[in-house]
Amino acid sequence: MTALIECQQLSKRFAAQTALDQLSFELHSQQPVALIGPNGAGKSTLFSIICGYQFADSGTIRVMGHAPGSAALRGQIGALPQDALFDPDLALLQQLQFLARLQGFSRAPALTEAQRVCELMGLADKHKVLPSQLSHGMKKRLSIAQALIGSPKLVLLDEPTAGLDPENALNIRRCIEQLADDTRFIISSHNLSELEKLCSQVLFLNQGRLQLQQNLQQQHSNLLTLQLWQSHAQLPDAIRQLSGVRQVKQQREQLQIDYDQQHNPALDQQLLQLLARLDIRYRQLSHGQSLEQQLFDLG
Repeated sequence: MTALIECQQLSKRFAAQTALDQLSFELHSQQPVALIGPNGAGKSTLFSIICGYQFADSGTIRVMGHAPGSAALRGQIGALPQDALFDPDLALLQQLQFLARLQGFSRAPALTEAQRVCELMGLADKHKVLPSQLSHGMKKRLSIAQALIGSPKLVLLDEPTAGLDPENALNIRRCIEQLADDTRFIISSHNLSELEKLCSQVLFLNQGRLQLQQNLQQQHSNLLTLQLWQSHAQLPDAIRQLSGVRQVKQQREQLQIDYDQQHNPALDQQLLQLLARLDIRYRQLSHGQSLEQQLFDLG
């Protein structure tokens, strides 16, 4: 099976700054992939190289089996830059129609395609509106709409919900989920809880290097994470008395329980019964670790 993206010893420098440092990984995921890391980690540089906007100084990269920028990838990759800009004098539908023409659509099909992505992103009633008249959420939807022109096989989204209110962020998540069966997404964001909802795999970059590649659907099945409303000093000892429990770690209102799932597959139910007997209120009980825990408890 051809990898979605295959990098081998990929490096890129800008003067004295190393953006990517011998980066190597393979992606085969059919579901959305999270690309995360601190500012300056190399995420935007990697996106630019995948799209063929920039070229690596050394190493190799293949996207769906082809070199970035090759004719075989034309129309196959869509991208949302973090701060996408539009012509202030062109109405929304004209913008998208023009961008479709640049992708090779003739006049009438370009209009049809512009209307399609407008409707997809809930902008069908904004055809004649100028970009300056759009709210921040509407502008973000417009930016994503242009990335979907031509139904590309791969779409790169850089901070697709940054600065959005919860309702707009939810609408964009739902759109990505609806398209994920036919389109492969790589999403860069600092919103880890959002990425957990959307993505099946995560790439964690730091200083241009790969720190972690994790399949989120194969989390530790022998871990439970319990979030309380307030800490209870005696609770960890009570949990340790339950069958199969190996270790309990507590950090303020959060407990992480390591247990033998084969020995006691019903520990989660027993834990809830224990909380009810002790009259202890809890916020959440979940299997495995959160993405935040996986990333920042690497040692």
